[in-house]
Amino acid sequence: MQPGRADSRSDELIPRILAGERAALARAITLIESRRADHRAEAARLLQALLPQTGKAVRVGVTGVPGVGKSTTIDTLGANLCDEGHKVAVLAVDPSSSRSGGSILGDKTRMARLSAHPNAFIRPSPSAGALGGVAARTRETMLVCEAAGFDTILVETVGVGQSETSVADMTDFFLVLMLPGAGDELQGVKKGVLELADMIAVNKSDGANRVRAEAAAAEYQAALHILQPASRNWSPPVVLVSGLANEGLGAMWEKVLEHRRRMVASGEFAARRRDQQVKWMWSMLEERLLARLKSDARVRDRLPQLERAVADGALAPTLAVDEIAKLLGA
Repeated sequence: MQPGRADSRSDELIPRILAGERAALARAITLIESRRADHRAEAARLLQALLPQTGKAVRVGVTGVPGVGKSTTIDTLGANLCDEGHKVAVLAVDPSSSRSGGSILGDKTRMARLSAHPNAFIRPSPSAGALGGVAARTRETMLVCEAAGFDTILVETVGVGQSETSVADMTDFFLVLMLPGAGDELQGVKKGVLELADMIAVNKSDGANRVRAEAAAAEYQAALHILQPASRNWSPPVVLVSGLANEGLGAMWEKVLEHRRRMVASGEFAARRRDQQVKWMWSMLEERLLARLKSDARVRDRLPQLERAVADGALAPTLAVDEIAKLLGA
């Protein structure tokens, strides 16, 4: 794409995205994920034009440790919603290949039913080193999907690191999937995740696992009662589901909608969306400043010397940071 053609290319994509064309949607997301300066400028114009058509979708973050069944649950839940007439977009943030930088898990192959549904759109995105394993452009991708008419956005995290916090900051509802009969060490259960959860779903709760799942649910509910709820209008429930057997997902989704109704009625929904927009702005500003830091020739030339001096104990990190800041004119 030539820099001089940016405006015409954006103008071409906008009506096609609003018409729900998948090819245009995919091209727009590729543009958003590009690191080229001219592409970033074009993507910004595109998002500004689409902004009035966004904000109406139900945004749900889904997390859980690897093996808990996130993709299977999303596949079944998403297909159920599509069968009911909804349009579902799944933004699945994959770990990045250390060689190519591309996605390595292949979510489309793990969501066979949903990927074949005409009302669904699945976009595996490499985390590409973004903080917490969340793709740097997931927020922007979410807006483009909403402009294309998708009324339900499911964001699946890698399930490790700080991705939970990042996803919670860009969605309306944060769902944490847990396993029945697994120890705290295995599941990585920690206070931070429980504080973020709007609901805990104990997955794989069908068949012989039912008794263990009920015991696990009681433990999680007790843990939630100890914590101060994030909202005075919502106490996070614990539900039993089976993504593979398609059990309990309807009741689980009703809880998501009930949460939305309560948040809208209390005014918390609008307040949270506004807060997320501001956090998004600061996140992008930090990214821009970091990019400037890495691209500044004076800093690039001096940085190896400063790193060696800090590593050898010859220079205090504080003084090194001060020198870098001066080089940037800060």
